[in-house]
Amino acid sequence: MRWLSVALLALLVLLQYPLWVGKGGWLRVWEADRQLQQQRENNKKLEVRNAGLDAEVRDLKQGYDAIEERARFELGMIKNDEVFVQIPEKAVADKPAGKNSPQPAATR
Repeated sequence: MRWLSVALLALLVLLQYPLWVGKGGWLRVWEADRQLQQQRENNKKLEVRNAGLDAEVRDLKQGYDAIEERARFELGMIKNDEVFVQIPEKAVADKPAGKNSPQPAATR
C-alpha cells in the first residue's frame, strides 16, 4: 500500500512539473505577462512623446509663429523694426556682507 502511494505521488509530480516549470508553464507565462506590461507602459510613454513631436512638426509646417518663437528664444533674433531691451539682474556687489565676504586686515 505504501508503495502505491509513493508511485502515485511521483506520477502526480511528474505530471505537474511541465505545467509549472516547463516550456509553456505558469512561471514562464507570468514572466511573459510582466514583460508585456512593462512594454505597454514604455509604449504609452513613447506615444505621448511622439504625439508632442508630431504636433510640433505640424505647427512648424503650417505657420510661421513657431519658427518665429524658436528664432526669438533659441537664437536671440529680433525683427527689423523692434528694439531689444535687456534688463540685467542685480549685481553681485549689491549683496550685504556676510560670513563669506572678505574682512579688512587687522592693523597692529
